[in-house]
Amino acid sequence: MSELVYYDLKRTATMTPSMPVQVARELGRRIVAGSYEPGTLIDEENTLAQRYQVSRVVIRDAVKILVGKGLLDVRRGIGTKIRPRNQWSMLDDDVLAWHLSAPPNPDFLKQLMDIRLAFEPKAARWAAERATAEDIVEIERACAAMESEEGTVENFVIADAEFHRSVLRAAHNEFLKAMEGVIYSALMVSIRLTNKDPRDNKTSVPFHRAVCDAIVARNGDLAEELTANLLNDANKRLEGKV
Repeated sequence: MSELVYYDLKRTATMTPSMPVQVARELGRRIVAGSYEPGTLIDEENTLAQRYQVSRVVIRDAVKILVGKGLLDVRRGIGTKIRPRNQWSMLDDDVLAWHLSAPPNPDFLKQLMDIRLAFEPKAARWAAERATAEDIVEIERACAAMESEEGTVENFVIADAEFHRSVLRAAHNEFLKAMEGVIYSALMVSIRLTNKDPRDNKTSVPFHRAVCDAIVARNGDLAEELTANLLNDANKRLEGKV
């Protein structure tokens, strides 16, 4: 599943990124993939400039971007080190997206699912209690898109992600909205591990329909319970894959 799908879901600007951003993304992918071990030094400026055919200024700017995301630590007289994973900005959109280009990381997926279980059931409850008429229309539209999707795995995942996004936004909590990327990353990493036929993904549709109906009925208790069931079902389908 391409990280470009992640950026599309986040509706990131489609204009060509600057050269420092392009280099930062390439280095970031390698760091997340484990090509560089935490605590080790990356290549020095001149080597990186030659490798990527850019100026040293571009390399410095790219390093600054990765320092800001918690991936690198620059020490004068020592060099630029990879920081431990527990110091990375894990909710950063790029860091989440770069995991999609890396080999599947079972621990990363488990932690994503833990976070989803912690906040999504409550989000569904709040959606049932707070959703506007426009929010309800979006949730129903997204659910219908999942039910009618007969195409590729990618299209199904996009429809799935849009359903969860519509529920999060209907909760009208700015902190929850900021967690959208966790859902997108979890869905895409899950698909990479299970490699399911899109028809097999249909087994999750009734769970989504039940959540949708509970929100439309303004039944917060049921919406919370059914969302927990939905996520636990997703966890079960991942058993043996992680």
